[in-house]
Amino acid sequence: MKSVNRDELGQFLAKELQVSTFRDYCPNGLQVEGRTSIKHIVSGVTASLALLEKAVEMQADAVFVHHGYFWRGEDMRVIGQKQRRLKLLLEHDISLFAYHLPLDGHAEIGNNIGLARHLGIVPDGRFGENDLGWLGILREPGLLTMADLALHVELKLGRKPLLIGDPAALVGRIAWCTGAAQNMLDQAIAAGASVYLSGEISEPTVHLARESGVAYLACGHHATERFGVQSLGKLIAERFGVRHSFVDIDNPV
Repeated sequence: MKSVNRDELGQFLAKELQVSTFRDYCPNGLQVEGRTSIKHIVSGVTASLALLEKAVEMQADAVFVHHGYFWRGEDMRVIGQKQRRLKLLLEHDISLFAYHLPLDGHAEIGNNIGLARHLGIVPDGRFGENDLGWLGILREPGLLTMADLALHVELKLGRKPLLIGDPAALVGRIAWCTGAAQNMLDQAIAAGASVYLSGEISEPTVHLARESGVAYLACGHHATERFGVQSLGKLIAERFGVRHSFVDIDNPV
């Protein structure tokens, strides 16, 4: 099995994901420094204790996630669960790499393009800051209604989405942005979408969807963001010859 230098890998990904172009809520890249030589990486959506324990069990050298640590506005003290998570990484000399918005927006391995491929949506435009919002049409549109689309999403993601809007309305252009991107609904409306898909939903989102006539599908934060880290791990494995394992820690949100 081949290995890659930790810092060389970080430099490659910083360029590949264009990390410097994003204004993010957390540091992107290496968040916790472990051993220099990496032979086996584990990827997962969130750097939870359960994921880290699995990485230790699998003798991983590095963990790659979409949701890491050190978020803007959080308690900076290393206490409680943060202490337990960091202690586990440091005790086992495992590096933690996290990529948030850069992994949402990437045109080939990002969460948004991954969700589109999984649902059979053909992208034809982007919107919002850093082009994080996407637009497209269904590969086989037919006369699909919003209710049909909701069922399609449920079957593909394994999670029943929350539909706000007329179930009988026909699906036209689709807009989407994974995760907690409900605040981009107004931009999706301005972009001419008939329906907007995201992970989460908030109270004001319901009113805006009802008043605008643009349907909203809350498809699950975790469910919509399982694609980027898997593609990232595959890219690393193919380029550097290291082993990659994806671990899906279930999350109903």
